[in-house]
This record gives sequence, C-alpha cells and structure tokens, in this order.
Amino acid sequence: MPAKIIETNSTPFSTVDVDSVTVDIIENALKNVRVEMDAVLFRTAMSPGIREQGDCFPMVANRDGKMVVGQFGSFIGGFMDAYEGEIEEGDIILTNDPYMCNAAVSHLPDWIVLVPIFKDGRHMAWSAMFGHMSDNGGMVPGSIPINAETIYQEGIRIPPTKLYKKGELQSDLLELILHNVRTTEWNRFDLNALVAACRTAGKRCVEIAERFGDDTFFTTMQIMLDRNLEAMRAIINMIVPEEPQYFEDYVCDDGVGKGPYKIACKLWREGDVAIFDFAGTDPQAKSSINFYLSEDMFKMFFGSFTINLFDPHILFNDGFYELVDVRIPEGSLLKPKFPAALSGRTHALGRIFDVMGGVLGQGAPDAMNAAGFSDSPHLFFSGYDKNGKWFQLFQIGFGGIPGRPIGDGPDGHSLWPGFTNVPNEFIEAYFPLRIVRYEPIADSGGAGLHRGGNGLSVAYEFLVDGQVGIHDERWLTYPWGVRGGEPGMRSTKRLVRADGSEEWLPSKCDGVNVKQGDTLYFNTWGGGGWGDPFERDPALVQKDVARGLVSQQGAERYGVSINAKGAIDQAATDKLRKKMRASRDEQGLFNFGGTIEEIKSRALEETHLPPPVAPTFSSLDR
Repeated sequence: MPAKIIETNSTPFSTVDVDSVTVDIIENALKNVRVEMDAVLFRTAMSPGIREQGDCFPMVANRDGKMVVGQFGSFIGGFMDAYEGEIEEGDIILTNDPYMCNAAVSHLPDWIVLVPIFKDGRHMAWSAMFGHMSDNGGMVPGSIPINAETIYQEGIRIPPTKLYKKGELQSDLLELILHNVRTTEWNRFDLNALVAACRTAGKRCVEIAERFGDDTFFTTMQIMLDRNLEAMRAIINMIVPEEPQYFEDYVCDDGVGKGPYKIACKLWREGDVAIFDFAGTDPQAKSSINFYLSEDMFKMFFGSFTINLFDPHILFNDGFYELVDVRIPEGSLLKPKFPAALSGRTHALGRIFDVMGGVLGQGAPDAMNAAGFSDSPHLFFSGYDKNGKWFQLFQIGFGGIPGRPIGDGPDGHSLWPGFTNVPNEFIEAYFPLRIVRYEPIADSGGAGLHRGGNGLSVAYEFLVDGQVGIHDERWLTYPWGVRGGEPGMRSTKRLVRADGSEEWLPSKCDGVNVKQGDTLYFNTWGGGGWGDPFERDPALVQKDVARGLVSQQGAERYGVSINAKGAIDQAATDKLRKKMRASRDEQGLFNFGGTIEEIKSRALEETHLPPPVAPTFSSLDR
C-alpha cells in the first residue's frame, strides 16, 4: 500500500481562475523559496562538500509530489509508492537507501529529507532536499568503496524513516544513525541544515497561500506544470524524430580490472511521446559502478538537459513527465538487482548525459554538444593530523565541458551547473595538504570550431601520512567530438613520492597509502570539440595560445601557425590548412578517436595503464 497522508481538514482544493500577473508573482516567489533553501543550507551546513561546493538538490513540489521548482526533479512519487505508513503534519522523513525508495536517491551517501507542508490541517505541498554526506560508514572513508560487491559494504542503510514524528525529534534514532558514520559532527550539522532548509520552504509556501489564497496557490502550481508540459511538447516534437536513433558509450572500467561497460540507448517518438530504450546496456557489474537509474530520474535528466540546451528561460519542473517513456532492462548496469553495490554510480550517471547528447543530437545535429559531461571526479584523503586528530577530505573535481553550438566549452567546470569549487585557501586551512598546482591543461580540450573545455591539473602535496581514494573516468575512452571536432584528452593520475619516484594510479582506487611530502597530480579529461577546427578564427587560437589554454604546437591542430613572438603567420596558416584539409579523412557526425579496440591499444602509451579486461557475464546476468 502506498503512503497515506493524514489530514484534519478534508475540504478539497478548488481550481480557480488566476490572472497571468498573479501567476508570475507566485512563480517568482516559489523560485525565491528554492534559492532561500540553498541559502539556509549553505549558511548552516558544516561539511565543505555541502557548505562550499553545493552538493545538494532542493525542491518544492505540489501535493501530488510533482516538482514545481527545484534543480533535478521530484522523487516523491517513487517514495510514496515505496513507503508503507501514514504521514502527518510535523513529520519529517529521512532516507538514503535506493532500494527502499524506488531509487529516489542512487547511492547511500546522499541523504534525503522530505517534509509534507500543511496549512489549516490540509496537505498543500512538499519540500525536500538531499545532500551528499561526507561519510556514511562502510569499508572506506567517504563510503564509496571500489571493491564493494554488495550495498551492505557501503555503510548504514536508512529506510524511509520518520526523523521527526508530529514535530518531535526521534533522538534515539538519530544517534543510532550517527554512531555508524566517521564524520559524526559534520553529518549532524548537515542533516540539521537539510531540515532547516525544508522547514523554511514550508513557511514560505504557507505565507504565499495566506497572501493569495489556498486555491490560488494550488491552481498556480498546476499552471506552472502545464506551462512546462507545453514547452517540452514543442521541444520534443522539434528534436526527437519518429525514426529510431541509436547511440552507445562506455564506462571505462569497474575499478577491479574489467571493462569497458556499454550503455546503449535507442530513441524515437510516437506522437508527442519520446521513448528512450536502454536495451543492449551491459549487465550489472560485480563492483560498485552500478547506477540504479529510476525512470523518473532519467526523465528529469532529460528535461534539465534539453531545457538548458534550447531555452534556459523555461521553468524546469515535472510537468512534462507524461511525454517521456523510459525503458531500462532489469539486471543491467542501470537497474541492478538487490543487493548490488551502488556507491560508485557517479561514473555511469555522468556518462548518461553524454549518451543523451549523442542520441538526441542525431535528430538535431546543429544543436548537439560534444562529450564532456562525463563524470564528477572524486578525491578522498584521510588520516590523522600532527595533533592526532582524525581528518577526512571529500572533494569533487572538474573536467572540461564539451564544445557547444553556441561556443567553447568552459575550462575545468563541474558536470552539475550549480556546483562550485572549494577554495584552495579553505582546503589548505582545514586539511593537512598544500595545493601546489591548480591550472587548466593546455590542449586537453578537443580542437574544433568551438574548442572543448580543458581539463584541470591539480597537484596536492600531502603534509602528513594518510590514505587516498580516487574516483574518475574517461581515462580509457575519449570524450568524443562532433561535426568535425576532435576528441578531448584522457584523464591521468600520477603520484610523485617524496624521494622522486613516481607511480601512475588507476582512475578508480582506494586505500592508497601516501607519505608526508608525496604529491598527487590529479589530471581530469578535456571536453570534445564541436565543428571543423580549420574554420576557427585564427585570432581566437592566438588568444588561447596567449592565455596558455592552447600550446604553440597545439595551435597546429587548428591549422594555425603562431610564430615565436606569438603572432599569426597568415601565409603559413593558409598553406597548413589547405594541406591538412586535403589529407584528412571524411568527417562523420562523431569522432570517438577510433574503435574500442583501437582506443584500448593506445591506453598504455597515453595513460601509462594497461587496458581493462573485457567483462564476462553469465547467462543469469543477461
């Protein structure tokens, strides 16, 4: 049985006429509520991952659980179907278990707080926020163990549970949960901040309803959803063809020597409905790279991706969900069977955006991006400082954003548009390490009419002994280019010991012992290029060379000759471009840098790591 909302006032809401000015006022007020949720969270959270980096996702939904304002869509429908019990005014729900809430979250470090909003005894809306906790217990600090084979190894599982019952904190439950994590103080403050943000949203929604009337508030929420529905209907009919389009990309490896893992997607349209079918995706992995992707989560990814690409002024919400049909095979990498490990799901999650761009772009090639939304690189560093106090760093790094129809991809930017980097000064003040390099990697972005964004090289010098964990991608497969653009450069991780010796580390590893004076060079991938690089304005190439984003030699990838003084040699440029145009092969829509086998054959040379072994799947896996 789905969850039951208990109301003391059974008067139904009514749909009323609302003028457009009132709709706009309430819409902007709700947008401000979403912004205020973030502000409350960032001012009261304690961990750098939430307070400084913004690893959280706020939402205000209508009484049916459809997100009206927020960042990445609603999970409330799946939660309500999974939760068996009554929900009353003053209750606050906490969960982190993907298997217990229909993948409302996709790994255990993400803790959801969900608050029903009541006014005068009637349930009128929802507020929700989830944040990535610094630790969730489990095998390794940071709770994303590479070698986990089941979710039981990834830390405490919190089923949908009432953290507050009718306004009363269940303190025994809270202490039990916090007893199972390494960063008890951070998690406590971060959880309180999530609750405070959701309560703030509830207060603001009640204030809006008091000002304009309950029925006006209720009706306006539906109008906002209807607006999104019609906008997305037009976009889907514009970019999704009736003829099926197919695309596949790969997660490079599983962290335990097997890979790559294929993600396949076929897309077509029937009437107004876009159909995404992931048949052909590889079976689930034995390690933690599985991504439990709920159908609603993919819908919100699709909506966010297309709205930001075609018209960022459209208010993103859940109004369009009826226009998308998502089919994900059971037991695959994207819908693993319990109790498969899920903590390293970031890699497949990031790759979904590249797959989505590739399959959608075939219907609207002039509007497509190259690849580069490929991952969300993680670094963990933990141990005891010189005073004997435990420390634990979790940091999200940035790669190169792909070249786009409207211009170059940003250098060293997050997959998630709302994330920011943690200031180096903050890291150095709170953790025993020194950041000795923080710069874009010249030439790592794919050449194109619009250049792919460069990856970042960040060098961490460790000031005490400790352990490091790394989670990254695109070390084997390239971020592909489109419409004549070249692929971006692959990622690498190099550890230089205090004695001068060096080791090349895999992109996924944990439990790496480091000593005082060792330095880790954490280099991320570059975004793929967009369009013919020989069509790029030589003045832009010259500017990139002057800024250190493209090397003098790298300028030749664009057919541009830069002399020793940094000036363009126009005669040499014209000659070079003519020669390079004549000698290159015919340009297809995509440039993957070769077949999978060709890419694997170059792995050792370019990344200093042997290629992974192809995974084998039993008949039961298929």
